[in-house]
Order: sequence, then structure tokens, then C-alpha cells
Amino acid sequence: MKYLQIKSALDIIFSVILIVLMTPVFLIIGIFIFLDSGWPIFFKQKRVGKNGKIFNMWKFRSMPLTHNNHPNVNREWTNGIPDDFIYETSSPKGITKLSYFLRKTSLDELPQLINVIKGDMSFIGPRPEVPEFTRYYNQNQNNRLKVKPGLSGLAQINGRSSITHGEKIKWDNTYVENVSFTLDFKILFKTFWKVVMSKDSY
Repeated sequence: MKYLQIKSALDIIFSVILIVLMTPVFLIIGIFIFLDSGWPIFFKQKRVGKNGKIFNMWKFRSMPLTHNNHPNVNREWTNGIPDDFIYETSSPKGITKLSYFLRKTSLDELPQLINVIKGDMSFIGPRPEVPEFTRYYNQNQNNRLKVKPGLSGLAQINGRSSITHGEKIKWDNTYVENVSFTLDFKILFKTFWKVVMSKDSY
């Protein structure tokens, strides 16, 4: 698809520009994290990308070093993840005001610009899932893996963590089937508005 090729090129160009312009922001956040809770500054986690490719997704660390970031998923799902499933997480003990601020403003997601430059992610697309969940996917759920995962997507601007897994899949598959410059622009605008309003931390 021609647009997807253009989109990949634009992803890289704008990611490089943003990283250069935001280098001072990266440095300031890194210093604050170090002063707040020490090393490491960054956090990486295995995620599933386009066509099931596994990659390391980068973030600024916003969780205590003792926190286990790998979900313990051991289910007896045989026909995909149930539509009414909602993965609930609780704030770990020891989370600081800085960590809360980074997550609330989505500033902890900035290092994913590196993933965009590497070609693992795009600005817009379904959010990358962890392998612990995708191993349960059925064929319909696997459709969301036909495009690169994104920093934000339709599911994010329509509820994110407050929606069920079935609703997430519906929004993500809608994106896969209708990907276009117009749709990407709408998602980007609504994402910016949500971040500004500090709604549904990403």
C-alpha cells in the first residue's frame, strides 16, 4: 500500500526532528529520574510488532526497580482473549510524584521515538501488546498485527484502559481496515488534545 510506504518515511523524518528538538527535554527528564530514584533511566520491555515480530519497546522508567513489569498471564483461553476481558493494574508501592507525572503526561513514552526510527513502530497504529497476551490471540485478534504498532491509535483515543479487550480489538481492526492520512491526522490531533487535558495516561 503506497500510503504505508510514505507513512514509514514520514515517521522516520519527524522522529529524528523531534528527538533533535527535544534533546534538552530528554536530558532534563533523565536527570530528574536519576535524582528521584537512581539508575536505570530507561526501561525496556518485549512487545509484539507487525506480523508478530518481537522487539524491545523503550520508555523512561516510571516504576520502582522492585516492580515486576511482566504480566503474569496463565489462562485457559482456547479461542482468543474473551471480549469482556479487562486487564486491571494497580499502582505499585513506592511510586513517586515524578513517576505519576511522567505517566499522566505520557512523557515516559518519548523514548519510543527511537522505536519509530528503527522501524519497529509508527506514530499511529494499534498499541504494541506484550507476548504474554498475543499468544492467546485468535485469527480476528491477530488482524491488529497487520500494521506497525503506534504511539497512539483509535483504541487510545476511545478509552484506552477503560474499554474491554473486545472493544480494543474492534477499534484496532477498524484502523487496520481504514488506514489513511486523514484517519492518522484525526488520531494524532485527538491524542494531542487528550495529552494536553491529561486524560487517560498512555
